[in-house]
Amino acid sequence: MKALFIGGTGTISMAIVRRLAEDPLWDVYLLNRGNRRAELPEGVHQIIADIHDEEDVAKKLEGMSFDTVCEFIGFVKEDVERDYRLFKGKTRQYIYTSSASAYHKPAASWKITEGTTLANPYWLYSRNKIACEEFLMEKYRSEGFPVTIVRPSHTYDERSVPLGVHGNKGFWQVIKRMTEGKPVLIQGDGSSIWTLTFNTDFAIGYTALMGNRHAIGEAFQITGDETLTWDQIYQTIADALGVELKPYHVSSDFLMDAGKKYGIDFSGLTGDKSVSVVFDNSKLKALAPQMTTNVRFEHGVRIALDYVLSHPECQVEDPQFDEFCDKVIAALEEAKKLL
Repeated sequence: MKALFIGGTGTISMAIVRRLAEDPLWDVYLLNRGNRRAELPEGVHQIIADIHDEEDVAKKLEGMSFDTVCEFIGFVKEDVERDYRLFKGKTRQYIYTSSASAYHKPAASWKITEGTTLANPYWLYSRNKIACEEFLMEKYRSEGFPVTIVRPSHTYDERSVPLGVHGNKGFWQVIKRMTEGKPVLIQGDGSSIWTLTFNTDFAIGYTALMGNRHAIGEAFQITGDETLTWDQIYQTIADALGVELKPYHVSSDFLMDAGKKYGIDFSGLTGDKSVSVVFDNSKLKALAPQMTTNVRFEHGVRIALDYVLSHPECQVEDPQFDEFCDKVIAALEEAKKLL
């Protein structure tokens, strides 16, 4: 069977590519700009192209067809409209990677299933994902376009440490603050619950849907089973670093307002990470009974920290966010004195 990955070297997709490369039933193709070629497993075919150059891609795919096309970098409706034009009649299955952040916010229920309404007024990213899903499902209903939709939640790999509150340059400045003994910002009171999934676990669920007739025309959320509070997440990171955690809890609404002055967009808090959710994965497990949490967060975060601490290119400092944290804490401490 032939699979084409659009992207294929990101946090989620690289684990899937590596898993399939070991499966003799699959012949794996990647269509991307070739930025991480050295990290690809042996036997993977690469098509060097920019997916946004539709004419060039169409030429390079001429005469080719696939059992599954896997889209990981489609963020707006125009992206999936282009894919529809490129792959209509050329694939038996098109898997679109959406997002669990597309589910109803504020949460209508603590338990999320694939039947939960899609609606997120807080985060444009999520609304764009919803628009992509709606276009693809309309094409399935009207023309039989063989779409499968997957909705990941917070998936991470060895190159990143998952957090709730960070700046525009990613997670490293928070890790640095921890090691320097500084307080770190945690949204809310730290008691809201969250689900983290290591990318190799995600790959188990995803590959079970590939080439699966029962997945056509359906949506599946793919997450692990482990649920932690945000305080537990940050404490686990501090424990792995061998440092004391100094949490400083701040409301998500306050962070949203304060972040605007620094050009830091915290829409992902009110639109996703500040909301307590538990995912009911029974629909996925009916097709992928082996799907479970094999890499608990206490193990996954150590894998990530070992990698990050030994790879300086992952240690991107963010002095702006550091200053933001200090000013937020100082302002709130001063306000407490006035009460």
